Amino acid sequence: MNGFFTRGTVFGAGVLRRARGRFGPPGRPIPAVLAAVLAAALVSAAGPGAASAAPRHQRITADGLADLPAVRPVADCAGLAGLRLDGVTDAPVTITSATVSTAGAPAPYCDVRGTIAPADTIVMRLPVNGWTQRYLQTGCGGECGSSNINYTQASTCAPVQDGTIASATTDMGHQGSPDGSWAANAPQAQIDFAYRGVHVTSQVAKALIKRFYGRSPAYSYFDGCSDGGREALMEAQRYPGDFDGIAAGAPANDMVVQNTFHHAWNVLTNLDADGRYILLAGKLPLVHQAVLSACDRLDGLKDGLIDDPRRCDFDPATLVCASGQDPSTCLTKAEAGVVRRLHDGAVDEQGRRLEPAISHEWGSELEWTLFVPARQGQTVGSQNFVESFARYLGYTNRVRPGWKLSDLEFTAESFWKTVQSSSYLSAMDPDLGRFQRGGGKLLLWHGWSDQHISPQSTLAYYDAMRKTMGREAVDDFARLYLFPGVAHCGGGEGPDTFDVLTPVMAWTESGRRPGAITASKIADGAVARTRPVYPYPRVARYDGTGGIDDASNFAPSTPRHEPAAGYHWLGERLYSGGYQTWCAADGTRLACRPSQTWLTRKAGAISS
Repeated sequence: MNGFFTRGTVFGAGVLRRARGRFGPPGRPIPAVLAAVLAAALVSAAGPGAASAAPRHQRITADGLADLPAVRPVADCAGLAGLRLDGVTDAPVTITSATVSTAGAPAPYCDVRGTIAPADTIVMRLPVNGWTQRYLQTGCGGECGSSNINYTQASTCAPVQDGTIASATTDMGHQGSPDGSWAANAPQAQIDFAYRGVHVTSQVAKALIKRFYGRSPAYSYFDGCSDGGREALMEAQRYPGDFDGIAAGAPANDMVVQNTFHHAWNVLTNLDADGRYILLAGKLPLVHQAVLSACDRLDGLKDGLIDDPRRCDFDPATLVCASGQDPSTCLTKAEAGVVRRLHDGAVDEQGRRLEPAISHEWGSELEWTLFVPARQGQTVGSQNFVESFARYLGYTNRVRPGWKLSDLEFTAESFWKTVQSSSYLSAMDPDLGRFQRGGGKLLLWHGWSDQHISPQSTLAYYDAMRKTMGREAVDDFARLYLFPGVAHCGGGEGPDTFDVLTPVMAWTESGRRPGAITASKIADGAVARTRPVYPYPRVARYDGTGGIDDASNFAPSTPRHEPAAGYHWLGERLYSGGYQTWCAADGTRLACRPSQTWLTRKAGAISS
């Protein structure tokens, strides 16, 4: 027992979470005697509220981070190559190389590469001149298939900037094949992509850190966007003991619906009876300017941004051409109908919603080139997403290389067959009680102008969390940020450079609850605009003094009423613990265990 408390780890949420993992399965209470000892130690070190506060003797930086002493390696970098890590995870681990490098980092690091059987590639960066006892694992996007550490909206976090953080990532069990064919008859690769790859990478990375530095991380974090956001939520839901703090951006947690009905609707609703596109990208700036003219001032400031698009009541019919009007300055009735349907989202013939209301927010029109082509005959991104997913991954144990968009039926029966088939890929369980009770902190974020994944999906998940766990419980460990004008994981017209990792670290290490996040817009290498973004539902309001491009001239405001939510849709019951399944490879087939809860709900789904 003494060794557990003298290994150099600071007391705090991380200790308690690791103790749960070490002395019992996730979610199980730790033994009463051990719990008492841990509680006494934590209170002694940190006072009341120790699960979310740093010890009294521990210095805190201006950013709210623990001022952890730098630790130097106790092992040679090259000596990690060929290292045996028996028993660390559920399969053999092979470390293929370990060399000192400076590529893409501010300080030298040990570049470690290896494989977790059968095919999870792991890439690590271990600082060689001083490690400040934090571990960061980064996610990847799309269907992954590559292992590149990408700090994205964490790049300005101090431990990342100075190169003192240990980091890792994984390709999630497969390499390449952007057409989705990697999943054909490869059930283990499917499981690794769904949830196992990120988990076993965290296990191996922490074991390597302990070998290299002689101690485990004081705090462990995960940061990802898009599929990386789904990976983040999958960790919080399935493996709540892996990370102390998680930043989940634009999460593709409703992956099955997103990569079938959502993106297919983007294409099919824009085709006429002859299969030709109705709306072309050349009309998108016209629509965008009309939206801004109608709604930019709703927040009291004309700045080219809509701070909450749900309050925008734009009607595309106002752009329909009058008799004799120049067609370059207006829309045909058919084009206006496409704009309305792209905004509203997928429905069946009875008008039942096959995704949460508002598929693409007003103000995001310039980003619609993902699915609105520039010319006839062009294959758009949304079509590629759906076909690669549906042919090899979306329908379990069914490989259909010839599947095409028109094969997807927009019916309730088709909807439930689709989501039931591949439920193991989605991360929609709103009960994060185990993560919360272990002291975990979660920061959700989304850009209002996201063209890939609707921010309504994240809002619906956040709403489900509050309904399932209670608002007070969610406020204790989670925050949601919505960034005006920001596209998918960055880009767009709004300030899109910001740090989501430091607030999670500060909340974990010192108990400093996240407040405003300052976002910047960089143009021609210089900061053109800064704007504060506050935890939902608060928004930024101009205080009437100074320039509108300076964040210091804005203050938080809580709207009296939240806009009416469109969270009632055919799949809203998917936000439940019973939806998630666990799978195993059986030869070339995937065998998943549906829960009784899911079977019961499915029975009434088709008839509803």
